[in-house]
Amino acid sequence: MSGAGAPLLVVAGEASGDRIAAEVLRALGPAVRAFGIGGRGCRAQAMATLADTSDVAAMGTLDVLRKAPALGRSLAALLGRIRKDPPRAALLVNFTELNARLGRALRRRGTRVLWAVAPQVWAWRAGRIRALHDAVDRLAVVLPFEESLWRDAGYDARFVGHPSADAPRLPREVARARLGLGAGRAVAVLPGSRAGEITRLAPLFCEAASRLTARGDVDEARVLVAPWLDARARDELERAARRAGVGITEADAEHGASPLLGAFDLALCASGTACLEAALAGLPTVIGYRVDPLTYALARRLVRTPHIGLPNVLLDRRASPELLQDACSARELATTAASLANDESRARAQADARELEARLRSPSPGTFGARVAALLEPWL
Repeated sequence: MSGAGAPLLVVAGEASGDRIAAEVLRALGPAVRAFGIGGRGCRAQAMATLADTSDVAAMGTLDVLRKAPALGRSLAALLGRIRKDPPRAALLVNFTELNARLGRALRRRGTRVLWAVAPQVWAWRAGRIRALHDAVDRLAVVLPFEESLWRDAGYDARFVGHPSADAPRLPREVARARLGLGAGRAVAVLPGSRAGEITRLAPLFCEAASRLTARGDVDEARVLVAPWLDARARDELERAARRAGVGITEADAEHGASPLLGAFDLALCASGTACLEAALAGLPTVIGYRVDPLTYALARRLVRTPHIGLPNVLLDRRASPELLQDACSARELATTAASLANDESRARAQADARELEARLRSPSPGTFGARVAALLEPWL
């Protein structure tokens, strides 16, 4: 490995990417010197961060435009460091728009590039599958059908399993005790981990949870706060919970909500990793999402899949209800969730969880981070 020699460059463009990169750095060990863009997870692994993930993470067209100056400054700082301290290899996680440009520049310099979590070309903008040929040496893909999709397009793609399938889960009674929940039904509220998601979704989700408790569909509601939320988003989420009279609890510092989800009977989730985690925990889940109007208009023209929630994509059916844009209101969220607050829905969700876990687990041994690290090690 590189040790004190040529470093590893890491660019993780959002909270989930930071968690993935941190797992890989942990598996590589302290002998690997790393720098780049990351968050608290990467910093905990002694990575030198030139910009924080929260400064550059964006969701939707307008959000990208708002963060363009920060993106430009981060890229300039990154390129300056690369010129002074050329990396031997790079781990690029998510963040397609920046990482595609960066990957091309790195490979021209002789740096080997591993891209973890491939762009979702199966969902929209299929043309990107050809556009990345000169930006990446190897792809670590996390959905089982992606390996053949990318290999057929000429890439060295390896299925490494999904990190959510490896996440630890506490037994129900242990998780309930940790959260201080009573014996009745409880709903988990997971409104996302990006600032824009919190702004658009947290008030709706918290009000929906309040409606569920007021009507007696559940006995308790609890917002699980992602520990990697930035201060502004955390404040917004706490205000939304207080206004709705909903309890709020910090999720696990390393693994997020996954260890605690077994305590619940139902979930209100933003589309993304959270809804997959809830589905893997066997919870009947309502998936809700809103983006800015411009992004939604573009997505309607470009999206090629009938589902947006990963559990539904993987199962190829509407296992979890999806409420998008105007349909994602507090009233509709609560009404839809109430229809799932029963034993029959829970039994179906638990059967779906077993199917999802079987599909998402890698056949290779070791942790998710170790499997990705193994793809990097020959270059270090």
